[in-house]
Amino acid sequence: MSHELTWLLVAVPAVSAAILLLGGKATNAWGHLLGTLAPLISFAFGVVLFFQMRGKPDGERSETVKLFEWFSVGHITVDFTLLIDPLSILFVLLITGVGSLIHIYSIGYMEHDERRRRFFGYLNLFIASMLLLVLAADYLLVFVGWEGVGLASYLLIGFWQYKTTAAVAAKKAFVVNRVGDIGLSLAVMSMWALFGSSAFGTVNAGAEHLSKTWATLLGLMLLLAACGKSAQVPLQSWLLDAMEGPTPVSALIHAATMVTAGVYLVVRSHAIFEQSDAASTAVVIVGTVTALAGAIIGCAKDDIKKALAGSTMSQIGYMMLAAGLGPAGYVFAIFHLLTHGFFKANMFLGAGSVMHGMNDDVNMRHYGALRTAMKVTFVTFGFGYLAILGIPPFAGFFSKDKIIEAAFADNIVIGLCALLGAGITAFYMTRVMMMTFFGKKRWDDDVHPHESPKVMTWPLIILAALSLGGGALYFAGHWIVDWLTPVVGHEEEHARLSATVMTIITLAVVAVGIAISVLMYRRDIPREAPAGSPITTFARRDLYGDALNEALFMRPGQYLTRTLVWLDNRGVDGLVNGLAALFGGLSGRLRRFQTGFVRSYALSMVFGAAFVVVALLAVRLS
Repeated sequence: MSHELTWLLVAVPAVSAAILLLGGKATNAWGHLLGTLAPLISFAFGVVLFFQMRGKPDGERSETVKLFEWFSVGHITVDFTLLIDPLSILFVLLITGVGSLIHIYSIGYMEHDERRRRFFGYLNLFIASMLLLVLAADYLLVFVGWEGVGLASYLLIGFWQYKTTAAVAAKKAFVVNRVGDIGLSLAVMSMWALFGSSAFGTVNAGAEHLSKTWATLLGLMLLLAACGKSAQVPLQSWLLDAMEGPTPVSALIHAATMVTAGVYLVVRSHAIFEQSDAASTAVVIVGTVTALAGAIIGCAKDDIKKALAGSTMSQIGYMMLAAGLGPAGYVFAIFHLLTHGFFKANMFLGAGSVMHGMNDDVNMRHYGALRTAMKVTFVTFGFGYLAILGIPPFAGFFSKDKIIEAAFADNIVIGLCALLGAGITAFYMTRVMMMTFFGKKRWDDDVHPHESPKVMTWPLIILAALSLGGGALYFAGHWIVDWLTPVVGHEEEHARLSATVMTIITLAVVAVGIAISVLMYRRDIPREAPAGSPITTFARRDLYGDALNEALFMRPGQYLTRTLVWLDNRGVDGLVNGLAALFGGLSGRLRRFQTGFVRSYALSMVFGAAFVVVALLAVRLS
């Protein structure tokens, strides 16, 4: 397959989306099949391109493909150009590979939904937009894919818009992401002002000549954009509400597409961040804070999908932390992004399988003992659980532990925070396992748990295998390090402790988290959540993130709006209306003298003449 056909990667799902969304009821019977075939075709193209790239020397693995001239204004010309390199092809394989499995799973999950064809159209739109984002060779074209992902997420999160909660969640995700988009749009405009272009090649070449001030500003703008898409503090509030969409949407957003976009943007922009210690430090701080915040939130959620959503926040935080460490962390940020795509898609689809067998109930307090009723779901979900905990030889062991090692090598405080996050992760994920699959059954008599159909379980089995074997990307000769180094660079930092010692310490902390969770949740679990401590309430309310946003932004915004409306009504409109009333009243009174009767005008003239005569006589006598 020639690189000139790279555009097919994006075009196939985009055309499929157009057919499904514009084809009407005629496509209902086979729309889900077309929608599933599209990402599979793109995945096949991606595999061919990957192996073609593998056969080339390191220096020849990056190639830009100009499709056409996008637009031209004066002396400015922007081409529609795609970039195929070791970084973008990994994202292509993740997006289309995991995305295809989610499509296949959706055939069963959405079987009885009347709008299934439209759902697959939205999924294809999501895949096409994300592929454009990671294949773009220009930040301006990245922005197009970026906004396409935002639109698709809005449509999918609010797919069941007849539910008020879904409609509100979609709107919230859209608004919060627009805040982040301000950062990317300002960054693109600044690049044009600084470099005369926003193409990756031009920006990377010019980055080393940037002043510290401009490098920091550009880095912070890009970080703001990344915080929006990847649900990092302080723009994380939309992610847990996004669980209102169908479960395959949660898997797609959390594992293969949307939340990975921010990490991709930071790593792709490494040339800018390497010029500013302040911007890189900001990335590390945001990632560390989010890793801990997401883990704490996950500890108190009884909704199985929201517990996993808190987990996603935390794991993306680890990736951002690694990306902020510079050349010592870029590779491991992407490595953990890939393994996370495997085990998080596995667990979200597993949660959907549980819901499928439990009449769509998401409350884990109503589960218990499901390991016997849903054996395939239990085993596959268990693989994801072991992977996110970092238990060897599962994938997360090789990716997350490398981030913890890099964090300790850079800063002991950051390293301790990353290690603490691993312990909390072990606690809340064990809690999910205990409440869902172990203990006594707590479901109602009219609920009959059962295993999902094969169209849903086979994707789980494949993802479970990837959750186990994904670590091979690293331990098989450090393949992923060698693959990505020509694009993002890599350097080993001097470790404070050996890898073996760090592994023992990390596993010990994880074991403590597991033990505490088992001790707490091995006993009978009440079907209704107890009031809990202030700390539990703090976590249940998402660390008061919504309350903070309301106090700092929404309420002041409302007061500002009301003030401006009052000033407009009473001030601007009052002045205009007052002047109009003044002249209207004055003209009304003057109009009384215009009667239209000649005798009245003659009498006025007589009185006027008499007044003039009297005035003249008075002047003469004086």
